[in-house]
Amino acid sequence: MPKLFWKPGTLLAPVPPALVSCGTLEKPNLLTVAWTGIVNTNPAMTYVSVRPERYSHGLISETGEFVVNLTTAALVRAADFCGVRSGRDLDKFSACGLTPEASDKVSAPSIAECPLSLECVVRQVLPLGSHDMFLAEIVAVGVDPSLVDRAGKLHLGSAGLAAYAHGEYFALGKSLGTFGFSVRKKTAARRSAPGKKSGPRRAPRGETT
Repeated sequence: MPKLFWKPGTLLAPVPPALVSCGTLEKPNLLTVAWTGIVNTNPAMTYVSVRPERYSHGLISETGEFVVNLTTAALVRAADFCGVRSGRDLDKFSACGLTPEASDKVSAPSIAECPLSLECVVRQVLPLGSHDMFLAEIVAVGVDPSLVDRAGKLHLGSAGLAAYAHGEYFALGKSLGTFGFSVRKKTAARRSAPGKKSGPRRAPRGETT
């Protein structure tokens, strides 16, 4: 069946309902941003798009810093609340029962309850129309140590992350594969010689089993 064609819209999904913290540890604020993502690897860079009339827009513009905190399913109510209430009217940290904690490299606080926090310094502001894009360098990453195994590997899939799609929040489900699985070579079963029993073999060096 042919697709329907609609007027241009922002129907990219899913996106992260990220809790963005800004201001200072003494006077912190939160806003929820779904329009964020990674734009560069080296240096590591991200962005958030914020309406100029938002209270947080002024705070980020003044300090040039913010923190992108990943949201879990347990924090979805807080993420929704911070997306519809203004920090001009109340302390969102207190209202949501969240804890501001000192970041490593920026003055903006991180959220203690979030599994991962990206500390960001604004490098450029791009006025795009309805929103201004704050293009920022990630200068530090705060990670919940319970997500790191003894070998130092991060298991972010165990954090219970949330996603947002067309007005609804979702909990991420089962893993469908790892990066590169579609082209990863599989070990071919070696054929047994006639009259000989087959048995387990050691994989050649560099080959996975």
